[in-house]
Amino acid sequence: MNRTTWRKLLSSLFVTFCALSVLIALVPLALILFYVISRGVQALNVDFFTHVPRPVGESGGGMANAIVGTVILVGLGSIMAVPIGILSGVYMSEYAGSRFAAVIRFAADTLNGVPSIVIGVFAYGIAVLPFKQFSAVAGGLALGIMMIPVMARTTEELLLLVPGTMREGALALGATRARAVFTVVLPAALPGIITGVMLALARIAGETAPLLFTSFNNRYFTTKLNQPISSLTVQVFTYAISPYADWHRQAWAGALVLVTIVLVCSLLARLATRRLEAMHVR
Repeated sequence: MNRTTWRKLLSSLFVTFCALSVLIALVPLALILFYVISRGVQALNVDFFTHVPRPVGESGGGMANAIVGTVILVGLGSIMAVPIGILSGVYMSEYAGSRFAAVIRFAADTLNGVPSIVIGVFAYGIAVLPFKQFSAVAGGLALGIMMIPVMARTTEELLLLVPGTMREGALALGATRARAVFTVVLPAALPGIITGVMLALARIAGETAPLLFTSFNNRYFTTKLNQPISSLTVQVFTYAISPYADWHRQAWAGALVLVTIVLVCSLLARLATRRLEAMHVR
C-alpha cells in the first residue's frame, strides 16, 4: 500500500468516525423528542391553553396561567439582560487588551458556569427577602442574570469576527469610535447577535430552579409583576411529582409546549439571520 492510498484510507476512516459521532450525538435528542411528543400530544387540547389549573384532586383544567407567566418572566429577563449583555460585549471587543475588559470576560465566563440554583438563591436574597414576597420581578431578575454572560460573550466573539477594515474605513471618513461601532461594526454582526439572543431566550425559558426561589408559583391567572406568578417549568415540576395521573398527563403536555418554544426560538433565529444576511447582500 503506497502513501497516497494510505492517506485516502485514513481520511475516509476519519470522515466515517465523525459521521458516526454525529449520529450518536443525535440519538439522545431524537429519543427525547419522540418520547415527549408521544406522551404530550395525548394531553394537548383547547382547555390546556385556555384554562387555569383545577383544584387539587380534580381532573381537567390547563396551564394558561403558566404559559402567560413564562412569557412575562422571559420578557422581563430579556429587557434587563439584552442591553447590558450587548454593551458589555461591545466594550470587551473594543478594549480587548485592557485589564478591565479581561476582568469582565473572566466574570462573564465564571457567571456562565454558576449553577442556576445558586443564581436563584442569590436573587432570593436580594429581591425576595427584603420585600418578604415572591414576585415576577424577582423571577425576571434571576433569568436576566443567567442571560447576561451568554449575551456578553456571544456579542464579543461576533464583533471580533467583523473585518477590521470596516472599522478603519468608518474612522477614516471622520466617524467617532462610538459611531463606527454602532453604525458599522454592530450592524455587520447583528444577524449573529440576534441568533444569540434567541438561543439565550430558549435557554432561560426552560429553567426551573431559579424560579422556585423567586417567582415561586401561582395557580391563578395573574399579570401583576409584584405578585408570585406561574411558569411552565415550575408547573411541570409540580405536576410531575404529584400523585395524580391527570397531573402527570398535563406535565407531559407542558413539557411538549416547552420543547416547542425552544424549537420556535431556534427557527426564528435562523429566519432572522437569513433575512438580515439577505439585506446586507443587497
